Amino acid sequence: MTADRTSRTDTTHDPDPARWRILAVTLAVGFMSLLDVTIVNVAIPSMREGLDTSAASIQWVVSGYALTFGLMLVTGGRLGDAWGRRRIMLVGLAGFVLASAACGLAPTAGVLVAARLVQGLSAGLLAPQNTGLIQDLFTGAERGRAFGLFGLVVSVASGIGPVLGGIIITLAGEEGGWRWVFLVNVPIGLVLLVAIARIVPDLRGKESDPRLDLVGALLLGAAVMCLLLPVVALESGDLWALVLLVGVPVFAWAFLSYEKRLARTGGMPLLDVDLLRRTPGYANGIVVGSLYFTGFTGVFLVLSIFLQDGLGYSTLVTGLLLTPFAVGSAVSSPWAGRAVTRVGRVLVVRALLVMMSGLVVLGVLVGPAQDSPWLWLALAAPLLLAGLGGGAVVSPNFTLTLAQVPQRMGGAAGGALQTGQRVGSAIGAAVLVTAYQVGAGSGDDAATGLRAALGTALVLLLAALAAAVWDGRRRAEAAAADEEESGVPG
Repeated sequence: MTADRTSRTDTTHDPDPARWRILAVTLAVGFMSLLDVTIVNVAIPSMREGLDTSAASIQWVVSGYALTFGLMLVTGGRLGDAWGRRRIMLVGLAGFVLASAACGLAPTAGVLVAARLVQGLSAGLLAPQNTGLIQDLFTGAERGRAFGLFGLVVSVASGIGPVLGGIIITLAGEEGGWRWVFLVNVPIGLVLLVAIARIVPDLRGKESDPRLDLVGALLLGAAVMCLLLPVVALESGDLWALVLLVGVPVFAWAFLSYEKRLARTGGMPLLDVDLLRRTPGYANGIVVGSLYFTGFTGVFLVLSIFLQDGLGYSTLVTGLLLTPFAVGSAVSSPWAGRAVTRVGRVLVVRALLVMMSGLVVLGVLVGPAQDSPWLWLALAAPLLLAGLGGGAVVSPNFTLTLAQVPQRMGGAAGGALQTGQRVGSAIGAAVLVTAYQVGAGSGDDAATGLRAALGTALVLLLAALAAAVWDGRRRAEAAAADEEESGVPG
């Protein structure tokens, strides 16, 4: 099948018979870009030694990617809506491959950080095309199944990154193994470039408009920058960036005001902000997703610190000990994608309760077991339980949040949802690491530090649970009102 056959502007037709193959290619691209968020964490010591640089410089290799990734998501989604998904995926993946090669061959820390920033921008172009294509190609229960597979990719990429990073460094050697963490993207990316050109359609809605709202993109980018940069800088010990937080409400208000005015005057906004007010469940879904990622993402980082710095385990063993979460997610994500159209928001509520139960059990068991040969079991059982819950949060939340978003804004709306997740991930990692350090104290009590971090994560996840319960009630009230208006019992 060639791209020419699938290039079209109307998606209100019979389902594309190649839609599952298209999804497989795009999810492979998404897995690679999401994997690079976590796979680099275990390579930090190797990078510091290989480039003979400071911890603060290397921290920008991790945080800079997350920063530029988050900055580009909504703009990348809008570009896909307007200019076609295949075209933007080809541009984004080409940039990602070139940046990965530059990272792997970097002679200095400065070059590595610069290439990593470009890699994050490229990933920000790629990520919203996944959700946009699912919106384009699937409807009804099939869309839930597709988002279930997408949720599987998100959860597994987050959980398996440290394992793959540890394996690569073990095989390639501590001194130069970190380079292969980046270089492995090059051959895989080249294969996927060919697959995208041949298989992925260049879908655009009938109402697509090629104009890009540059002013809106700059205002939103400034708001995200003012929120994320202080978080990134704090991880490196810099307090100066906190002053930028003042700009968050200023630029956010300016963005919302400009977008409303542009829509009223017949322009094409970067993101139709009326989606937040008029599209049922959209704003609430962003809140649920953002709070979930704030509470969930930092747990892996804290556990890595606990196992490596606190207990002295290697990067590979640490990654393997964290694998049960990915296993649990792999089991529950596809099932949740199939069940969400039948169960609704209550599925997310129950999944959050299961995940939180796993973290509670982990906090109870890990302290007494840290010096015993049964530590692996004290980690594996609760992480498996948490993974079963976590895997059933991501995909249903995507399905429910984007269910009534117009196709012409599918990429930008999905990008906004993912922006909330990236911001939440960055903030959550900083908050949980701080909680760990405060809990551990001057005596380096790793178990107490871990319990403090897990307690903080539970508070954040409790906020996500409250938002999910509130959204569920809103949906139930809306359904009851619709039934009363139509006179048809539920």
